[in-house]
Amino acid sequence: MTFRLTAPPLEGSRVRLEPLHPRHAADLALAAEEDRSTFAYTWVPRADEVPDYIATQRGRAAEGTVAPYAQISLATGRAVGCTSFCTPRAWRTSGRLDAVEVGWTWLGRSAQGTGVNTEAKLLLFRQAFEGWGVGRVDLMTDARNVRSRAAMERVGARPEGVLRGWGVSRVPGEEGRLRDTAVHAVLAEDWTEVREKLEKILSGRTTSAPPRRS
Repeated sequence: MTFRLTAPPLEGSRVRLEPLHPRHAADLALAAEEDRSTFAYTWVPRADEVPDYIATQRGRAAEGTVAPYAQISLATGRAVGCTSFCTPRAWRTSGRLDAVEVGWTWLGRSAQGTGVNTEAKLLLFRQAFEGWGVGRVDLMTDARNVRSRAAMERVGARPEGVLRGWGVSRVPGEEGRLRDTAVHAVLAEDWTEVREKLEKILSGRTTSAPPRRS
């Protein structure tokens, strides 16, 4: 037996992570088109691609290989992006999760810099380390994505190097090419320090959130 990922709802004070569902499509289509220049090397579906994107991720969820979430801003009640658990690995005991990746992450422009990403990582890491008892959480990105790499380090993931030709490039015009992938990780022995760091960041952050929609 192998470990099958699930997506339990997770909620903080800024963001609620809900299992990805077709009901999130309209909000995500808007978020995906806010300012696409901010996505850089991160692949994000176009508005008209969102329904297929959701269906694909839910298909992976049915196989137990991906646990996809919509990121819901509690300030607005809207879905502002996506994230997921993926690439589960069980090396020691059948059915026990040893390591998992947090990936497929993106946020619309208006949600960037609001603390949503920081709190989402806190919720995901807590589920991985305290809920599942993993030994390792990976975060990966295109090695050229300096902004994403810096964000990973801000949430406590340590850089471990670059894997050459590790994965398919998602950059327009680079179809069929392999990309170099930067690897970051948080280990179980890092978790207490990382959790305290994230909680401190969140407790000191103030944001001017847009009004909640009716």
